[in-house]
Amino acid sequence: MTESDGVQQSRAAQANPTTIPSFIGTLAEGVHVLGGMGNALSIETNTGVVQIDTGPSRGEARKMLAALREITEAPVHSILYSHGHLGYNNAVNTWLEDSAARGDAAPRVIAHENLVRRWERYRETEGLQKFFVELQFRLPVGTMKQALELNLPSETFQNALRLGDASRQIQILWAPSETDDALVAWLPKEKLLYGGAAITPSIPNVGTPLRSLRDPVRWADTLERLARLQPEIVVMEFGPALEGRERIQEILLGTAAALRWLRTEVVNRINRGMGVVEILHELDYPPDLFRVPWMKPLYGCADYIVRDIFRGETGWWDRNPTHLHPAHPDAAGAAVFSALENPAAVLDRARELAEQGETQLALHVVDILALGPGDSAEV
Repeated sequence: MTESDGVQQSRAAQANPTTIPSFIGTLAEGVHVLGGMGNALSIETNTGVVQIDTGPSRGEARKMLAALREITEAPVHSILYSHGHLGYNNAVNTWLEDSAARGDAAPRVIAHENLVRRWERYRETEGLQKFFVELQFRLPVGTMKQALELNLPSETFQNALRLGDASRQIQILWAPSETDDALVAWLPKEKLLYGGAAITPSIPNVGTPLRSLRDPVRWADTLERLARLQPEIVVMEFGPALEGRERIQEILLGTAAALRWLRTEVVNRINRGMGVVEILHELDYPPDLFRVPWMKPLYGCADYIVRDIFRGETGWWDRNPTHLHPAHPDAAGAAVFSALENPAAVLDRARELAEQGETQLALHVVDILALGPGDSAEV
């Protein structure tokens, strides 16, 4: 079993609805979701199949190819990377090998130009990226031993690209959102939009604690631009397709409005000199924007978006002078511990708070002991 297979089969991945597709089948004539990591899309044209994403592993790719061959024997004309996050196109070589074995021409492999820069960064930070995968999917440390599977595209585009033929037009559009290299596919005749990473069944994943900054306003811009297409079917990155023009408008524009509300409210408070924790405790998220089905905190949450907006405007400092030039954690922990007359009482207080349901306060108290030296029971 490869590392990719291990990620896909881990119990955490199976339990997380955002890591496995919720729909496999035909959405419109010649338009199919056949598996993958999330909703990979297969689009039939007279010149061949346009495939968006190829799957996280050889095993998954073989299943996708087998399902495709039950539908059509047409060659795969083009492969597109929906965005540059790891896993979605680990298996592109399986698709290329299949085309070669069939005697078909090699498919075009297409991505947005920013994906190349992203993957250069991933190669530079490969150890960190592997750690993130292990952490996200709750895999044992050291599972990700092999080199990252980063197969660069054969061509890139900047803003838009046209594929298909006279019978079926496919417009590939840059859609910066969760990543700056995300793309969507618009089929105007069918009024079908493949939203990819730009449209998810969750509050937008901005402010991930261990990831780089993501721009909520840019994401809102993208959602509003996609809404202007007036789609009647939307394939999200995960989950079942959205259907109905009015419902889709409500979701796309409602999500954009929530992101813009967060930006406005956070910036207003930054201008008043408030710190991020103060802002988090003062904000009251409007129910009509945040307590709706498509904004559930499945893969992100509003508090994290607040943190990303704050960090993007103010930098990393939390306004505590102690943290500007901190002592080594071991030295600081030892100094704090030495000032405690009764460490056991501190631990008792943390336990009391936890038993009262005040988990966060208990964590603040226990932090006083957590970095202390030695192997005492309190530490």
